[in-house]
Amino acid sequence: MLDMKDLDFTSQEFDQALEQACQLVMQQYASMYDKPGYPNNSPSLVASWFDESMPQQGMPFADLLQETQEKVLQSATMNMGPHMYGYVNAGGTQVSTIAELLAASINQNAAKWHLAPAMSEIEKRVVQWGADFIHYRRDDEQEIGGVLVSGGSAANLTGLTVARNMFFEQYKIRETGLFGHKPFIVYGSNETHGCVDKSLELLGIGTDNYRKLACNDDFTLDIQSLSRQIELDKQNGFVPFCVIGNAGTVNTGAIDDLQAIADIAAQHQLWFHIDGAYGGLAASLPSLKQRFKGLDRADSVAVDFHKWMYQPFEAGCTLVKNWEQLNRSYYKRASYLALDKKSDGRFDFNEHYFQLSRNAKAFKVWMSFKAYGAQAFRDMIQKDIDLSKYLAQQVESASDLELFNQPELSAVCFQFVGEGSKSEEELNQLNQDLLNELEKDGRVFITGSQLYGKTVIRACLVNHRKQQEHVDYLLDVIRDVALLF
Repeated sequence: MLDMKDLDFTSQEFDQALEQACQLVMQQYASMYDKPGYPNNSPSLVASWFDESMPQQGMPFADLLQETQEKVLQSATMNMGPHMYGYVNAGGTQVSTIAELLAASINQNAAKWHLAPAMSEIEKRVVQWGADFIHYRRDDEQEIGGVLVSGGSAANLTGLTVARNMFFEQYKIRETGLFGHKPFIVYGSNETHGCVDKSLELLGIGTDNYRKLACNDDFTLDIQSLSRQIELDKQNGFVPFCVIGNAGTVNTGAIDDLQAIADIAAQHQLWFHIDGAYGGLAASLPSLKQRFKGLDRADSVAVDFHKWMYQPFEAGCTLVKNWEQLNRSYYKRASYLALDKKSDGRFDFNEHYFQLSRNAKAFKVWMSFKAYGAQAFRDMIQKDIDLSKYLAQQVESASDLELFNQPELSAVCFQFVGEGSKSEEELNQLNQDLLNELEKDGRVFITGSQLYGKTVIRACLVNHRKQQEHVDYLLDVIRDVALLF
């Protein structure tokens, strides 16, 4: 039991508790290369570990850490290790782990400047560094605006919120709402992330007013389809207002022709938003400079530092062309928040975003930029891409595998086809069964998707710890598990 006059340890107890906790952290790092990608404990088993009444009295902290080790740390999906290929999960960094501890220790609310002076300035700086990293700049070289959010879904919602509020500001929709207005039309490809659907529902625009357009064979938006649909909607009395470009689709990492989309947006005076949550940070690479051409012309961009800057969750970011757009979208005067201190240069993020309770997400990004330098992140992103191309080459040269995309970024989609001819239905079932068995096996964590109506295995490499030997191991495991069929 914790025997304290308040909720604090004594200095000696706290020092001991921190040492014990840090030992658990060190054990995680020491074992991450040897642990399987997925622990494969059943939902009922994991639920049983925590099926208990609320404790009325405390327990010895050493015992609590032991329970945490057994029930939480040992059963964790190994996002940090080299055998994670599912979704778009990065491995974290040791510097950011330390940063999270330091940030929690001072418990700053990064909503108002006087609640978090240093953290507020750090977030402003991280916004500029993030914009500089991907070459997102203004023609007049003034500051880019932006805000740290939970992740790509929130970053896209934020960008689309600013788009709606700025594009229709003359109608005062923040006060009057959307009722009575003609439908506002949003354009994207059928490979655009599903969070856009949710965003349009939340914004009152509705998914019926979202045009999911055809893709080319390389999974990029068909520019001609976009132009035709905009003209058709205008003829039918609708109001086209926003087009979304993909800087790395979630399925295949495809990068839309951002320059062409920017041209069309300018021609029709549309808001141009880029979903770069997965791939946007790869715009920092000289090798991909031409593929990201046009990104700087976007009105708003979503990126995730917890993807290709390898930060722990959560660290998303929305970038816009200036701070005023955020202020005009989110500011609401309240007597309990107002201070007559604007002349002293303080900057309040609660006047530029929805939340009033905000942890200091930018701190770990700031520490990581300072500790590693931008070039280290460029090198790791390039390594992930190179390993993905290596994986694609191995798949393409194999008789028992079929490649579905040539990766521009780090997502590789393929099927296990085995020996002998099989129908499309049989291949779909085989690969779904294989994905299920791979999860049960647990040696690697990998998920699937649908391309051209076919069930594919999707490997996404966003982990600075991954090496070529781990990619070879992935294919070995897939073939080993496939022997079950």
